[in-house]
Amino acid sequence: MNRPLSSALSRRDFIKALTLAGGAAALGLPGLAMAGPQSSASAVSEHTRDWQWLVGNWNVWHRRLKERLVGDTHWEEFAGKSALWLAIGGLATIDDNIVELPQGTYRGLTLRAFDPGTGKWSIWWLDGRDPGHIDPPVLGGFDGNSGTFIGHDTFKGRPILMRFRWLDIHGPQPWWEQAFSTDDGASWEVNWRNYFTRTAAEPTPLAVLADAPHDFDFLVGNWKVQHRRLRQRLVGSHAWDSFDGTLLNWPVLGGHGNVGDNVMALPSGTVRGIGLRAYDPTAKQWLSWWLDGRTPSTIEPPVRGRFADGVGTFIGNDTLDGRPIQTRVVWSRITPRSARWEQSCSSDGGASWELNWVSDFTRKA
Repeated sequence: MNRPLSSALSRRDFIKALTLAGGAAALGLPGLAMAGPQSSASAVSEHTRDWQWLVGNWNVWHRRLKERLVGDTHWEEFAGKSALWLAIGGLATIDDNIVELPQGTYRGLTLRAFDPGTGKWSIWWLDGRDPGHIDPPVLGGFDGNSGTFIGHDTFKGRPILMRFRWLDIHGPQPWWEQAFSTDDGASWEVNWRNYFTRTAAEPTPLAVLADAPHDFDFLVGNWKVQHRRLRQRLVGSHAWDSFDGTLLNWPVLGGHGNVGDNVMALPSGTVRGIGLRAYDPTAKQWLSWWLDGRTPSTIEPPVRGRFADGVGTFIGNDTLDGRPIQTRVVWSRITPRSARWEQSCSSDGGASWELNWVSDFTRKA
């Protein structure tokens, strides 16, 4: 059974906020300042509608090859569900999925982002059974009523090309196909097809699992954010910038994950990005990734950690100007209507930390 999304945010308001998340203006902030050197603003704007046809909730019928790349001809069929939202003003999407395999139901999610510099979409998959790992992306785009996306991956230690195809995307039952190639695309083995039937035009979160952790329940909903950011990191700077922002966050992976669509009105221009979190029950820790709308072909390395006594602490490895650093994120001051997020960096292996970003969250009424 679904738990309430938030005691302070009605379901109607939450759905409305999700629908409006496709546009920056709807969130009360300036438009995107993201167009790359190879794309005009108008050309980029056209791609905000690339996935509009998939927005909403769906029943999904799956047909999957039982064994891959062994010449198998036996297929299994099973059901599923999917819900898709737009993010980054339509230049990204999140879809949350229930996959009812005969061997057992599992959850998974897809993150997609458009890069104006390359003119391509990147598509990543996170399998809820392996929440610490995001698959390498497939890249591509749409042509008329179909889309093709290809990328490098491995299968049982063997290098392959992976291909996603979307077909009949403007018809009553769009469908998706996955294929593998071991000969650099000279031949392909199709191993999975999904057929989608819409159940709702407006997306709503899929059911939360009974065993879902509650650590990030507080963050679900619609927020105003006040940011303070150090102008330069790890150079002894004391100059800070202050600016406004918003966050719209919803649960995924049956509550074992959550996704946030962020808008930040920096002095240099509005920036959008996606925060993605997934809980690893084996390690008993959360992983948190960031996708910056200015570099949408790359997902930053995650920070990892857990909550203790109402405070969440997460640490990970990163680079700054080519040198290795550590990043620490802390969630604190959590109430039903407010929270604080702080980011610090260390260049000495964690012996000392420089605070460089503070964000104070206030829930929208």
